Amino acid sequence: MNIVILAAGQGKRMRSTLPKVLHPIAGRPMLEHVLTSAKALEGDHQTILVLGHGGEFVQEFLSKAAFQVKTALQSEQKGTGHAVLQACDQLSDDPVTLILYGDVPLIQTETLEQLTRLAKSGGLGLLTQNMANPTGYGRILRNQDGDVSGIVEEKDASAEIRQITEINTGFMALPTEKLKHWLKQLKPNNAQGEYYLTDVIALAVAEGVPVYTTQAKNDWETVGVNSRAQLADLERVWQRELANRLLEAGVTLLDPSRIDIRGELQCGTDVQIDIGCVFEGKVVLGSGVSVGPHCVIKDAVIDANVKIQAFTHIDQATVGAGSVIGPYARLRPGTVLAEEVHVGNFVEIKNSDVGSHSKANHLAYVGDATIGKKVNIGAGTITCNYDGVNKHRTIIEDEAFIGSDTQLVAPVTVGKGATLGAGTTLTKDAPANQLTVTRVKQISLNWQRPTKKSK
Repeated sequence: MNIVILAAGQGKRMRSTLPKVLHPIAGRPMLEHVLTSAKALEGDHQTILVLGHGGEFVQEFLSKAAFQVKTALQSEQKGTGHAVLQACDQLSDDPVTLILYGDVPLIQTETLEQLTRLAKSGGLGLLTQNMANPTGYGRILRNQDGDVSGIVEEKDASAEIRQITEINTGFMALPTEKLKHWLKQLKPNNAQGEYYLTDVIALAVAEGVPVYTTQAKNDWETVGVNSRAQLADLERVWQRELANRLLEAGVTLLDPSRIDIRGELQCGTDVQIDIGCVFEGKVVLGSGVSVGPHCVIKDAVIDANVKIQAFTHIDQATVGAGSVIGPYARLRPGTVLAEEVHVGNFVEIKNSDVGSHSKANHLAYVGDATIGKKVNIGAGTITCNYDGVNKHRTIIEDEAFIGSDTQLVAPVTVGKGATLGAGTTLTKDAPANQLTVTRVKQISLNWQRPTKKSK
């Protein structure tokens, strides 16, 4: 199968230097959504992306994406028919050609499968939709037998035709050899002075090629984006759809209208998610995980029965089973927590391994460290891992106790079972099972506090 994706439009109403098709829905460019749905289609296919305004930005996106795509250039925007014509030289004659749109991001693979089956039966497959308010869309014309006879764009439609509620979504699948033949016959005889792809419907009917129609299961699949307002509306529609899928899978959402999934979220059984949470990239929540309100979790794996409390940020980290994180905690990239770890309020951990049953409950920074099992890190503890040029590692062995307000100047090792007294600045290794203190001797002086002088 040939797949042609039209992505040459300027998108003036977006008022952006970024091409319209690269604006995101749920954290991914609209074009990526379309490419993903197309890639999932059964059988072999080649994809041709028709570029125009901002094509260099789209090419840059493609260079970083995992899609095998060819491109064609529409240097002048003369309508959808003219756009498809630019891809014709790259289309194999034998298979069916499927027409998609880079600014209609939520089309589902199941719907495209339905559409292509119609064309594989020898006819032209057309995706239509019935809309209560069809304003702005081309209308489907049918004859007295109910067969499709043509499409009229709204700007060319009479008042009577505008009463029709069955609209053209633009998606179609058709025999490639005939498509090429029909494209050469298109004329810009319309209010826009453009070559309409929809005019091939009338040409097909005139040649006796049957036109079969199907409709998407969901209205939102065929909604296009032309402005930031439409983009925001579609974002909320899609987020609610993603929320509904989580609910159907058994996830508890305390308010399905207040969750944002900007990537892929996988959940085990009995997961609960509170309001205002954002999930970015690929996030895995194990069974029994509870996520408190207003958390941001990105590219992370959270094992079973973890409790993540309010306002916690987790980025590229792994959290072991039964751990308690937050509130107001931050796990930065490279953090790996074993099971039953406690990370409390205003604790930041970066590029560190933390052993099981260890805890840092208050106001600490742990960076570039290896922490053993059953370690206690007191409030105000800092690993001084950066000397201004290089990063160095701190090692804290099993069952060590780090007193409050301690600075660990890396590279340094705290031995197994060692205790560091509060206020220690450790610059040398602390021996196992001993108390290490670096502290100025406490003294008391006979001293009288000054009093305020009277005027």
